[in-house]
Amino acid sequence: MNIGDTLPPLEIPVSRTLIVAGAVASRDYQDVHHDAVLAREKGSPDIFMNILTTNGLVGRYITDHLGPRAVLRKVAIRLGAPNYPGDTMTLTGTVTALDGDTAEIRVVGANGIGHHVTGTVTVTLGTPEGTA
Repeated sequence: MNIGDTLPPLEIPVSRTLIVAGAVASRDYQDVHHDAVLAREKGSPDIFMNILTTNGLVGRYITDHLGPRAVLRKVAIRLGAPNYPGDTMTLTGTVTALDGDTAEIRVVGANGIGHHVTGTVTVTLGTPEGTA
């Protein structure tokens, strides 16, 4: 891994089930994450993904690429455009810093209306058994 390397993109179809399941799993019972009628009453065109689901998907993106020995040390994200049902969020990543076995990766998750998430992930890279 080198500074400037890019991770392969990951496309995540954003379904109503993913949004609701993520909200329930993270105990986020805000109606805008599961009730379309109430979300519309509050000015949203539909339900939308919560930050905890997004955070989990960003973590998954990094560990899926780097493998089971990778340890997330810090995930710092900011939300932008909402993820609505029917969207596809495409996650991309670029290595921005390396320090020994620790890497910092800039992550962007974009959907049809803009950047849903931007941020950085600090990860310790695992070493294969018997080599460290």
